[in-house]
Amino acid sequence: MPKVFLKTYGCQMNERDSEQVARDLVSRGYELTQSEAEADVVLLNTCSVRDMAEQKAIGKMGMLSRLRSGKPEMVFGFLGCMAQSRGAELVRDMGHVDLVVGTQKFHKVADYVEDLVHRRRRMRDSLMDDARFSIVDIAEEAGSQESIREHILKERQATAFVSIMQGCNMRCTFCIVPSTRGAERSRRISEIVAEVKGLAQNGVREVTLLGQIVNLYGRHEFDKVAGKSPFVQLIEAVHEVEGIERIRFTSPHPIGFRPDLVECFGRLPKLMPHVHLPLQSGSDRLLKQMHRGYTAAKYLKLVEDIRTARPDIAVTTDVIVGFPGETEEDYAQTRALVAQVGFDNAFIFRYSPRKDTPAATMEEQVSEEVKESRNKDLLAIIDDLAKEKSAELVGKLVQVLCEGPSKTNPDTLSGRTPGNKIVVFEGGPRHIGEIFDVKITRSTGFTLYGDPAVL
Repeated sequence: MPKVFLKTYGCQMNERDSEQVARDLVSRGYELTQSEAEADVVLLNTCSVRDMAEQKAIGKMGMLSRLRSGKPEMVFGFLGCMAQSRGAELVRDMGHVDLVVGTQKFHKVADYVEDLVHRRRRMRDSLMDDARFSIVDIAEEAGSQESIREHILKERQATAFVSIMQGCNMRCTFCIVPSTRGAERSRRISEIVAEVKGLAQNGVREVTLLGQIVNLYGRHEFDKVAGKSPFVQLIEAVHEVEGIERIRFTSPHPIGFRPDLVECFGRLPKLMPHVHLPLQSGSDRLLKQMHRGYTAAKYLKLVEDIRTARPDIAVTTDVIVGFPGETEEDYAQTRALVAQVGFDNAFIFRYSPRKDTPAATMEEQVSEEVKESRNKDLLAIIDDLAKEKSAELVGKLVQVLCEGPSKTNPDTLSGRTPGNKIVVFEGGPRHIGEIFDVKITRSTGFTLYGDPAVL
């Protein structure tokens, strides 16, 4: 039975895409392995949001090339966003790469892998020279948004990602995603709900709806109903699925938060009190340069509206430091706004020029030293905010959905609060997949520790 090593870089969308690829391969008799050396097929699902993500994947693939000397029939492939962006140059520049598949062709990966595996085995068995043959497919495909719908579920799996759309039309000047993921394309509500029902029947208690700009779901394909956007219609439909107790979504855009969506947080109990709300900058000048479509004041008003609808909501964000032309004053405005909002957590990114994006050719590119300084400074602020927010929960009972063993200590269990904070606690297998109260005993800032109230 051929073995496949599949490694994923980047966001939850990439994780979900990899799960579909894995499921397709397993259904054809392939076995997943965590060992590159054991593998007959090595696939890296890549990210292009930042240069470092691309370099990690390229570096990993370069290191893996040594495996072919002992197993010449091995197949090596790049999938996903970097594959879409770079295409055939990956085959040209890395002599051992056989397969490059873009973001709209994940459902074709199993076919291509089988073709390559059979070709290489025929060459091995016939003692043919290792003639170069490769497959590159980065073409667009209508309906590809419907192809990510199958899951590989572990025993007692409590949570699952559900892809509801692909692509992005926003054209932020720093972002390569519209090029790598294509235009917005949404799945039908009925198809998504059917997938969620299947997950619930297999024991999943929480689903996270995924999209590049998830809260703009269906705006081009579907009509409003009774003043409700397609995304709100979808959330309401998923809310009715028996067995699903928690609903989350990521990653939204501030301009997609219309009043009907804000109102959902106070009306729908299964919609968890956590929102990831990318800020990117607190400077109106830079927000305009980024083509973000809002001002700092509008962002603050949105946070206020969401917190009014759900006072206990946790708010997290993304921030870019060192965007071209960012002055000390611009950064100071970002710093002040981050402190004013009081985020529960944030991902801070140093600006990274991306191919064929307007920001890459803007004047006044900021030095790496300045980016690093601002990155460290803002991280320190976020660390303090996270510690403060988490400390407020010490001594309190919080509801936790137990997801399984802790990643850092398999002898303990972990789960998440409604506000998406990680809790680590003692327990047994019977806790996995269950929702129950945990008393928080201490906090490290980003991780909470507690004791289950019911053993």
